[in-house]
Amino acid sequence: MRSSNPVFSRRGFSRDNGHAGFNTAPQAGGAAVGTQANPYAQPQAGNPYAQNPYAQQDLRQGAPPQAPVTTGRPMTIDDVIMRTGTTLGVLIVTAALAWALLPVDDANISRSYGIGIGAALIGMVLAFVQAFKRKASPALILSYAAFEGVFLGVLSSIVDNRIADGAAMQAVLGTMAVFAGVLVAYKAGWIRVNRRFYGFVMAAALGFILLMVINMLFAVFGGGDGLGFRSGPLGIIFGVVGILLGACFLALDFKQVEDGIAYGAPREEAWLAAFGLTLTLVWIYMEFLRIIAILNSSD
Repeated sequence: MRSSNPVFSRRGFSRDNGHAGFNTAPQAGGAAVGTQANPYAQPQAGNPYAQNPYAQQDLRQGAPPQAPVTTGRPMTIDDVIMRTGTTLGVLIVTAALAWALLPVDDANISRSYGIGIGAALIGMVLAFVQAFKRKASPALILSYAAFEGVFLGVLSSIVDNRIADGAAMQAVLGTMAVFAGVLVAYKAGWIRVNRRFYGFVMAAALGFILLMVINMLFAVFGGGDGLGFRSGPLGIIFGVVGILLGACFLALDFKQVEDGIAYGAPREEAWLAAFGLTLTLVWIYMEFLRIIAILNSSD
């Protein structure tokens, strides 16, 4: 199983037995996690974690762990929570500063919007750089969060002050509700992340992104709203689809975090988990903000 987030896709977080609780052994009937399934225990070429002293050769009860060969400790759920909190904290602080320091009145909106777009482009470049790095770079991840926060702060301020009062808080609450709902559903076993689920989500996401790119090209070269996929009633429908895809991405992210913990991934992988979760939460927040803007623009 590969993650929807590129930051996980090259790390070998791959267990295909479906859902299991955080930091637990595979479900009954699932594939055993042994030396042929644990990418952090296999001494094969291309596996940077093969010498992780905490990577277990077999997670079944009573199986001996791999003999320690180096120093360090594996990633835990607390590491993921702390790194994710730090990354989101930086994003929120820079968003608040951008909201306060970059006014969006008639005299300044063009300047503020330009700064926001510039920050978004820088953040996108940093995200791609980190996504293709073999190791986590906390400085790069936090820099991405800072620039992304500036963009979200400007965008949220524009929507909140010029289109729909309270839109930003509504989008935040909606994002939190989706996160909590998916986490509960995942831990309860209502969502089973397997190859079929992954294939469906990735196919749907690819189609969604292609339609958005086509719509953007029509808007750029033809003017107006392009094909109307991001405005009016059709924009609301596509916004809901975007939120549902974001929820599916969260389930995939939870699976990758769980697998990393179960396989004894190194502690620094928690930064990658934080990065992936932040990308998904930003996606969901922007879809909520778009829907709220469309609903209030049509009044």
